[in-house]
Amino acid sequence: MAAIRVLVADDSMTVRKRLVQALSTDAGIQVIAEAADGRTATELCRRIRPDVVTMDVMMPVMDGVTATEYIMANCPTPILMVSASSNRGQVLQTFDALAAGAVDVLDKPAADTPDGVWERELVGAVMVSRIKAIRRPSVNRRSRVVGAAAGVAAPVVLPLLESDEAVIVAIGASIGGPSAIAKILSQIPAGFPLPILLVIHIAPEFAQSLVEWIATRSNKLPVRVAVDGEPIPRPGLAEILMAPPDRHLVVRGGRLRVTDTPPRHLCRPSIDELFESVARECGSQAIACLLTGMGKDGAAGLLAVRQKGGHTIAQDEASSTVFGMPREAIALDAAQIVAPLADVAGTLCLMARRRNGDAL
Repeated sequence: MAAIRVLVADDSMTVRKRLVQALSTDAGIQVIAEAADGRTATELCRRIRPDVVTMDVMMPVMDGVTATEYIMANCPTPILMVSASSNRGQVLQTFDALAAGAVDVLDKPAADTPDGVWERELVGAVMVSRIKAIRRPSVNRRSRVVGAAAGVAAPVVLPLLESDEAVIVAIGASIGGPSAIAKILSQIPAGFPLPILLVIHIAPEFAQSLVEWIATRSNKLPVRVAVDGEPIPRPGLAEILMAPPDRHLVVRGGRLRVTDTPPRHLCRPSIDELFESVARECGSQAIACLLTGMGKDGAAGLLAVRQKGGHTIAQDEASSTVFGMPREAIALDAAQIVAPLADVAGTLCLMARRRNGDAL
C-alpha cells in the first residue's frame, strides 16, 4: 500500500520539526512538504495534492480556519487540526475549522507528556484522517431514504401513535461530529419541544470548549454538560445536555446518570451506552440519531431503540465524513430513516411534533 502523503502546516519551526519527526517514525507515512502559513498551505495543497494536511490554527498571512475553508472549497483534502487546548480562543477557532470541513482535532503536546505517547496519537490521527467510505451498502427494505438522497423535497416519517408521543432525543457522533451537530442544531427551531442528549467522541481536553462552541450554533437552545442525578428534562422547551468528558451518559430511573464504568468500543462516553439506556427507559417514546463516525459505536444502541418501537435515523454515506458507524447501523437494520445531514433536523422536528399536530 502506498504511503500516506502528508503536508505539515504550522508557523512554528519547532512544532513543524516535531510533527515531521513524529510522522517519519511510521513507514506508512511520508511528509512531502511543509508550510509556515495558511496561504502557502493552500498553494501546496492545490499543487501537490497531499493525502492529509496537518493544520495549525494561528498562522500568519492566512489562518488555519481560512485555509481550511479554501482547501475544502477548491481541492478537498482530509485535514487534521493540531491545536492547543489550553488556549480557549484557539480551540473555538479549531471548531470553526471542523465546521468548515476539517476531519478531526489533536491537542498539541504538553511539556509533561511521556515520550512517544503524543507521537503515537498523531500517527493514529493521521491514519484516521485518511479514512474514506469504501462502499455504499444496500439499504434494507425496511429503512427509508429521505430528502436529497431520495430525490424528494422533504422527509416522510412514520407517524407517532398518540400513546407513543416522543419524550426525548438522543444523538451520537464521532469523527466529523462537531460540524454535523452544529449544522443540525442551527436548523432546529427554538420551540423544539424535546430535550436532546448528546454524545460526541472527542478528546476530553476539548470537551468543555465544544459545549461552548455548540451553544453558539444552537439557535438559542440552551446547551450544557449533564449533571449526575438530575431528573430527565420534561418535554416542553428543549435543552441540549452533553456527556461530560471521559464519562458515560445514561438514563436510569427517570434521571440522568454520569458513570465511569469501563469504555465500550474503546469509547467513553459511548453512544451505545446512551442509546441502550434510552431504549430501556423510554421505549417507543425515544428518538435516536446516529451520525458520522468511525467504528461501530451506536449501531447496537440504535437497533435497541428501533426494537423498542422508537424512531431511528442514520446519516447517509454521501454526507458523512466517515461512514463507519452509520454503515454498521444500517447493516443491522437499525435505521428506520437514512437521511442526508441537511435533512436530519427536519426529520427530527417531524418525529418530535406535538400530539395535536401543531407545526414546530
